[in-house]
Amino acid sequence: MVADYFSFTRRDRIAIITLLLIISGVFFLPKMLSHVNPSNPTKADTAWIAAMKKIEQKEAGNDQQYRKYDDDNGTAYQYDRSTNNYNGKPKGELFYFDPNTLSTEGWQKLGLRDKTIHTIQNYLSKAGHFKKPEDLQRIYGLFPNEYERIAPYIKIETTGETNNSDLNKNVSSKIQPAKNYSSHYAIIDINSTDTTAFISLPGIGSKLAARIINFRDKLGGFYSVAQVGETFALPDSTFQKIKQYLKLENTSTRKININTATVDELKAHPYIKWSLANPIVAYRNEHGPFAKLEDIKKVMAVTDEIYNKIAPYLTVQ
Repeated sequence: MVADYFSFTRRDRIAIITLLLIISGVFFLPKMLSHVNPSNPTKADTAWIAAMKKIEQKEAGNDQQYRKYDDDNGTAYQYDRSTNNYNGKPKGELFYFDPNTLSTEGWQKLGLRDKTIHTIQNYLSKAGHFKKPEDLQRIYGLFPNEYERIAPYIKIETTGETNNSDLNKNVSSKIQPAKNYSSHYAIIDINSTDTTAFISLPGIGSKLAARIINFRDKLGGFYSVAQVGETFALPDSTFQKIKQYLKLENTSTRKININTATVDELKAHPYIKWSLANPIVAYRNEHGPFAKLEDIKKVMAVTDEIYNKIAPYLTVQ
């Protein structure tokens, strides 16, 4: 009976031999192939790692160099104008300002970023001074499109260079009693005077005088002395000095008929421009002529504040 368990048929012997051959192949075939065709070990590609380390070192070096310049000298405020524009959506309110005296809150109100504001304040704290609007372009981190947005509102008060003799004069002037120089300047009518009369006022040169006259002509006349202060590049400090010598005897202004004026005629006015001219004409074309001047308030773009500002220059006749 035991011999029956150890006896195999011809088919069983073939199956056992085949199984043994397969097992032997699994164990010995890889070793045989490795001797026939040895494979080279794969080396890891470390080139990209080295490149990344170089970039990180370069960025760290640039940042360190920027901090060094920012702290030690004025060249840090020079900005490379080839840099791309700021892609963020600017948020802020536009108003006339002097970059030499504007506070941090004022810069934030304009919509500038905190890092740029910090650079400006550092520059000013180290005796830096903006002599003309273009000087602001040297500030590191102020993108070209940011500068172009605020450039029309920059008003820099002109101040002369000071020296020791000037300082002595200032000290002596403080010791001496104040003198009244009001009698040196004549009172002028802002709607009828020429450039010569404006030049005679303190702080007004030929360029500012020409700008005041040009602004008056584009408006169609002043209806308030305060409007003179809106002249482009006229510092508020200068306007406050000359305001006491200004008067307005004739308040009549040149009128624009809003029922017949074209978009081009309306937008030529400094207070109207395209932003109001186009909606006014579009509303008139859709609803017909304005029956009375107050009807212009029906145009969505015309608020009460805007209406009070432009009404003296408009008519419906």
